[in-house]
Amino acid sequence: MEKPWLKFYEPNVPETIDFPEIPLHRLLEDTAKEFPEVAACIFLGQERTYKQVNEESDRLANALNKLGIKQGDVVGLMLGNMPQFLTAFFGVLKAGAILTLINPLYQAPEIQFQLNDAGAKAIIIIDIMHDNYAKIRDNTKIEHTIVTTMADAFPGMQVSFTPPDVKGYQLWGELLEKAEAKPPKVTVKPKETPAVLLYTGGTTGTPKGAILTHFNLVANAHQCRNWIPFAKRGTGLATLAVLPFFHSFGLTVCLLSTILLGGKLVLHPRPDLDQILRDIPRYQIYLFPGVPTLYASLLQRDDLDQYDLSSVTACLSGAAPLPMAVAKAFEDIASANIVEGYGLTEASPVTHSNPIQEKPPFDKKREGSVGLPMSSTLAKIIDLDSGEDLPPGQEGELVIKGPQIMKGYWNKPEETAEQLTNGWLHTGDIAKMDEDGYFYIVDRAKQMIDRAGFKVYPRTVEEVLFEHPKIADAAVVGIPDEARGETVLAFVVLKEGETATAEEIKEYTKDKLAYYKRPEYIEFRDDLPKSMVGKTLRRVLQEEYLAKKGK
Repeated sequence: MEKPWLKFYEPNVPETIDFPEIPLHRLLEDTAKEFPEVAACIFLGQERTYKQVNEESDRLANALNKLGIKQGDVVGLMLGNMPQFLTAFFGVLKAGAILTLINPLYQAPEIQFQLNDAGAKAIIIIDIMHDNYAKIRDNTKIEHTIVTTMADAFPGMQVSFTPPDVKGYQLWGELLEKAEAKPPKVTVKPKETPAVLLYTGGTTGTPKGAILTHFNLVANAHQCRNWIPFAKRGTGLATLAVLPFFHSFGLTVCLLSTILLGGKLVLHPRPDLDQILRDIPRYQIYLFPGVPTLYASLLQRDDLDQYDLSSVTACLSGAAPLPMAVAKAFEDIASANIVEGYGLTEASPVTHSNPIQEKPPFDKKREGSVGLPMSSTLAKIIDLDSGEDLPPGQEGELVIKGPQIMKGYWNKPEETAEQLTNGWLHTGDIAKMDEDGYFYIVDRAKQMIDRAGFKVYPRTVEEVLFEHPKIADAAVVGIPDEARGETVLAFVVLKEGETATAEEIKEYTKDKLAYYKRPEYIEFRDDLPKSMVGKTLRRVLQEEYLAKKGK
């Protein structure tokens, strides 16, 4: 198929990559062998070298095997961005097991569902998240609970957690201390063996576990690393790791890509803006993956000009649309190229990105575009009804093929068959491609509003609302309407100190949107519900509204 996007690749970005067929944990082992004394991560001022992390993960792998965790068993990981995440992630893989990453903010029923759906046999958990897990422990098949604390990240600190008097509990420090720092022998077929079960967010239905193989994640790490060819391996370049590792974006773009680069991860368990601004000059942050809300929050600070952001060179934004005004303002301050990309859990996750340029002028990105398919990735737009390929400029479903595409959904063959067709992943996103091969996401097919037969994509309406000078945030959903099937409801958050009426907002959209796209109802909110990576949860807003109306 034609690949018009290739002519817009940055110099030295390859069209295809000869991906190594290796176990995922080899990324750590190879970097530790080549750069043993380079800092792999920095956590609240404490450094851990690649050699230390590699040896600790060897110890954990042996300890897990001695507990009876064998090849193909599933181990839950419920940790924030901390050194133990690196050790646990690679240690579980070295033991031959499969990881399922659990959001530390999950409530008890959510934890129970994921552990049971994955069939997890063990869990590694931070003590401050233990209470919610303890409520449902007996309703799972968990045989071994390994608890770590902040003391495990800081030698000399007293361990504060006391395990309950039940069978199967292990303290992280004691477990590693008794284990041998030698990796066990396991057999991995990279293209077949699952490495991670990453559960989709459930914003469009019941969460499903995407099976990402060792090869899927190795390939996507190489794709991300090769997209920034001017970043030199082994020079200790620092990545700001504020995106949560349990999410696919943080896992691949921050953790795996940085380890492949031989860089250091500056770990942030949560987006503390003061700490971020202090750490950028302190550690000379080079790569800053983030979400639009994070960049926007930094720009709202009136003291931003007091911090030196000159070390920041490349920023990849994802998870939500990146307003060009935010990108331009951040580039003016940091002199770094901030570009929007695209991906989804089922694709490990990155499939598209605008070109990342080392120096201004940053002229290869396009407004509103998620960019070009990455190396070794194919993408096209197909008709929603016929499935036929569509020409440039026409809207349809985005489908993607590449080495990063998941093996399928865990124990869900029917859903897998619906999502994968001859190696093409159906994203469920409505998109278009221009003549040059830049792709534009229009909206989610499942979130499309059918207003009397007219299709309304929420993002189209939201983009107009974002242009209003008084609006800080907005989200659009469809609600039932007796006459038209559905109609448009907009949730609006005003900027601090601003006031506005619903009629004023509606009037603003009159000459910007076709009549059927205009919001019929406006509801003002102090804030909007967001996922951990900053994506607005439209479904939550819709459900709240309908519950309030008794529908």
